[in-house]
Amino acid sequence: MESPYPMLSVDAALAAVLAQTQPLPAFTVNLHDALGHVVAETIHASEPLPPFAASVKDGYAVIAADGPGIYPVVGEVTAGRFADFQLQPGTVAYITTGAPMPAGADAVVMVEETERLASLTGTTQVRIGVQVRTGSDVRPVGVDVAAGTAVLKAGERLGAAEIGLLATVGCTAVPVHPRPRVALLSTGDELVDPGTPLGQGQIRDSNRAMLMAAIRANGGDPLDLGIAADSKGQLRERIETGLHEADVLVTSGGVSMGDLDLIKPLLGNAGVIHFGRVRMKPGKPITFATVEADSRRRLVFGLPGNPVSSLVTFYLFAVPALRKLAGWPDPNLRRLHARLAQPLALDSYRPEYHRATLRWDDTQQGFVAVSTGNQSSSRLLSMRTANALLELPQREGTLAAGEIVSALLIGEL
Repeated sequence: MESPYPMLSVDAALAAVLAQTQPLPAFTVNLHDALGHVVAETIHASEPLPPFAASVKDGYAVIAADGPGIYPVVGEVTAGRFADFQLQPGTVAYITTGAPMPAGADAVVMVEETERLASLTGTTQVRIGVQVRTGSDVRPVGVDVAAGTAVLKAGERLGAAEIGLLATVGCTAVPVHPRPRVALLSTGDELVDPGTPLGQGQIRDSNRAMLMAAIRANGGDPLDLGIAADSKGQLRERIETGLHEADVLVTSGGVSMGDLDLIKPLLGNAGVIHFGRVRMKPGKPITFATVEADSRRRLVFGLPGNPVSSLVTFYLFAVPALRKLAGWPDPNLRRLHARLAQPLALDSYRPEYHRATLRWDDTQQGFVAVSTGNQSSSRLLSMRTANALLELPQREGTLAAGEIVSALLIGEL
């Protein structure tokens, strides 16, 4: 039986996915819930930082022109308090790190360059041992952040430092793009949940647990639709639930050419199938569709049932879509180059996405790619420890050990 779907390249298929994907509408979250989100609007500082001239060190606030010598200490200033006096020539004031500079002072001498002296009159005195310049060890108003500065631009992802910046400028209600809600459905009469004893002809559903973890790891909130039998009625019901309750629907299984591969016909009736085959190994039957539900466009990824094919196609197509929905300006997987640790055979019919572990090699001053072994699409062990997909070209022959290949990151280096 000939497939009615043209065979697209991976690049063309990914371009089709991203063309149909737009960032989710922004909403506001509390500062403490903003980690991992993408800022939807540029955040400006409404005031300078610091808002007052402050001491960089513990020491003495001085008038720089006075120079070294012995001076009376007329007061002290600590962090969080302003001085109630003005420094006059020939006097100094003790000051702590971060404290506001007293009026009249224009420099700080750090405590290590001073010596407190005993006084018969009861007035504390200190010997200033060095000449300092105006502005020494003083943090001027706005030196870190000037008023009106864009501290975070729209499209930046919020990590710990970014959260700190938001707190610094007093932004407690943060405009962000939401995490995509992803409904996940496994299909097949042969599947049972992992804790169920196996009957004849049954296998445990590894895809759902695996893909739920991958969704969470890539910034999505998963919704478990369970396992659907190879029944049009049951599949249609579960698909409709996913389309109404999530931004993205991901199915696994039922996208090949068999009589019980029902996902493509159901998606074709519900919406638009943008592609149903991709020239790649593994994962050729990957299907992508869009469906209008509740006045919004939903993305649907029909992944192959073999576990490796399912996870590889999820990384290549669904992850960039999730990133774009979440507001990432560049949603593509990060691409690196690495040297092969061993020779790898090529496929003359399809480009291969070979699972590998990248590690840094000090002697070669670059990354080395180590294959995870047997690349069968049913062998989930080939994904264990893999943090990259090697983009092997479509042609006859073998790539020799030491050759440089392109690699897409799917995990931590």
